[in-house]
Order: sequence, then C-alpha cells, then structure tokens
Amino acid sequence: MSSAPTTPPSVDKVDGFSRKSVRKARQKRSQSSSQFRSQGKPIELTPLPLLKDVPSSEQPELFLKKLQQCCVIFDFMDTLSDLKMKEYKRSTLNELVDYITISRGCLTEQTYPEVVRMVSCNIFRTLPPSDSNEFDPEEDEPTLEASWPHLQLVYEFFIRFLESQEFQPSIAKKYIDQKFVLQLLELFDSEDPRERDYLKTVLHRIYGKFLGLRAFIRKQINNIFLSIINGFALPLKAEHKQFLVKVLIPLHTVRSLSLFHAQVIRGLMKFWPKTCSQKEVMFLGELEEILDVIEPSQFVKIQEPLFKQIAKCVSSPHFQVAERALYYWNNEYIMSLIEENSNVILPIMFSSLYRISKEHWNPAIVALVYNVLKAFMEMNSTMFDELTATYKSDQKKKKNLESVMIRLEDYLILPLLSCKCHFFRVKINK
Repeated sequence: MSSAPTTPPSVDKVDGFSRKSVRKARQKRSQSSSQFRSQGKPIELTPLPLLKDVPSSEQPELFLKKLQQCCVIFDFMDTLSDLKMKEYKRSTLNELVDYITISRGCLTEQTYPEVVRMVSCNIFRTLPPSDSNEFDPEEDEPTLEASWPHLQLVYEFFIRFLESQEFQPSIAKKYIDQKFVLQLLELFDSEDPRERDYLKTVLHRIYGKFLGLRAFIRKQINNIFLSIINGFALPLKAEHKQFLVKVLIPLHTVRSLSLFHAQVIRGLMKFWPKTCSQKEVMFLGELEEILDVIEPSQFVKIQEPLFKQIAKCVSSPHFQVAERALYYWNNEYIMSLIEENSNVILPIMFSSLYRISKEHWNPAIVALVYNVLKAFMEMNSTMFDELTATYKSDQKKKKNLESVMIRLEDYLILPLLSCKCHFFRVKINK
C-alpha cells in the first residue's frame, strides 16, 4: 500500500558554482506556525483506553471519540505549553493511523464526517506570512511548520483513509466536495516542502477516487497556473500564445524576476527596465536565447523595435549593459539574421555606433563597437559609406547651426546688456 513520503526533501545542499550561494550567507532554518490560540488555561484531554484494549464491539464508538479529541489544536510556537497533552494527541494520531490501516469494518457511514472534520480542523488554516519577498527554493532555507509532529500524522491518517479497501467514494463525496478541494489547493502555498509532498499525494488520491471532481480539480489547477506546458512544439498552440501574453510577459515586472525568467520579445520591449541595469542585462540575455531559435520570418516582424532598443542599450553609460548588447554580434545565427536584413538594421544602429566609437568612456566598449562597425561595413559597404557621409554631413550642419545660435544669442544679449547698463547709469545719475 503506497503512502506519502514521511521524510522532508533535502534542503541542505549548496551549489558551489552558484553566484548566489557564494555571496549569500546561509540562512538559518526557521520555524513558523499557523496555529494560534489566546492565552488561557492549559488544554486538558481526557485519556481514553487504547483501541486494541477494548472489545471489537466498542471500537467504532471509541474510534469516533478519538477522532473528536484530535480536533483540538495546540500552539506549537510555545514550546513549553501543554507538553503532556501534545504528546497524548501525537500518540493518539499514531494509534489512529495503525487502526485504519490494519482493521476491518472500521469505516462505517458515521465515521466519514468525523474523519473529514478532524482532518479539516488540523490542516485547513491560514498560513503564516513569508519571511522573505524573494524566497528562492534552491538557495534559501524553507520555513518549516512547527506543528508538523501532529500535522504529518494527520496527513498519514487521511491518506490511509483514502487508500483503504473499505473506502466508499459514494459516501465520502458528501464531505469531500469542491469546497474541500479548494481549501486543499490553497495549502500548496505552504513553504514547508514536507507538507507540499503530502498535499500532492492527497490530491492525487482524491483525483483517482472521485470521478465527479476530476473536471473541477483540473479547472482549479488551470486557474492557479493558467497553463501547464510540458514543452513547446511548432506551430505554437493558441493557449501557449495566450499564456505568453497574459502570464510570462507580465511576470517580468515583479521583483523576483531572477527566480523564473525565460521567454519573449514585443512584451520585453513593453516592460523593458529603465532604472535597473541588472535587469536590463538579464533581459538582453533572455532576448538572445529567443533570437537563437527564432524563425527568419518572425524576426522580420520584430527587427525594428528590437534594434531600436538594442541601440539604446549599446549607448548605455553602464558598461555591462552596453557590453551585453554588443555581444549579440558574436552570435553566428543572430549575425546571419542581421546580415539578411542589414538594409533595415544598419540605419537604426549606425548613428549610435558611430557616436559611441568617438565618445564612450570605456575603451573596451569602443573596441567592441569598432568590431561591429567593421562587420556592418563588410555586410553592406555601399549603405555603410552612404550612412557615414550622411552622418558626417548632419554633424557638420549641427555644428554650423550651433555656431549660428551662439552668434544669434550674442546679437540679442549684448544689446540687452547695453540697455540694462544704460538704465543703471541713468538711475545712478538721478
């Protein structure tokens, strides 16, 4: 008989090659609990005899009483309170797990509502707030549920209940309904990986036992994740495109982008960061991954807004942003796309590249820009020469215009100054 794992997944490994693990000190594993009660008298539970010590005719009634006792919730954040009663409940839960596993005839119609009530009282709760807004499951220590000594046994009991050969879905469906499933799905927000493992098993068992809930479970999971994709294949399905527009692209606006970043182009243009250079470098890397697999016909559709943005990045005073954008010309496939469309891309990029080659503060960036200009010259020498001549002519006109404006300012300002001085002289004479 299968059951959920009873040991938590390993969370103590650190990748020595991860930048984050090098620069970030290991966080101490913390505990939290969603179980709270007001300060009052200690909880007292009346000890009951063991199920194996009473006649079989009395066991069903005693079983119900023990289920009712296990509905009592303790405060595990207070490690010194109710120690005796906490241990009594733990031993009772262990007894219930064994009883439902080996006994026959224990699942009467009266037990179903009591079982679901006990499970609901223990597992359905408001989860504690996260300690970190940028929790990384691969690097950070999870917050463990303090009440796990009881909670684990409740999950074990419920799984044995669902897996029992005597289990009757026709009776259980009155109590394990759509509301129950929704509350179960909300618990997947738990930071404790042990609880999430049990939840997966419980949800799987419910999905297998209750045919009438299957469509509802799929719909609710789809509402949570919006789309479940095993892998992309061409041509892309309509729901995959919708997922891209409604989910993946907006995800690029959140602070925890580094935890999941991965796909897009026009959307990236829309949400391109303006004040965070680190994000900008990440976006450029993401764009390169997309361009590595983009079809030439699709590249033509986005080349103008794409290279207008790349031109801005190349002009960035931030060294890493400019460098990351210029590395595009080291990618053979992207270079082939640029060459095929150089008549469109070269005019977009030329003025920024030419200006940077003369003005940028970083010599490494200047060297990369010269390489890009050389590549463009080899791709389309005729257009390159025309753009060079036009750029120089425009710069000359700009300088002449600036000179004219300076002379015009002198022409306007000097008479004004002369008048002002005359005014002061008249004032003084008076």
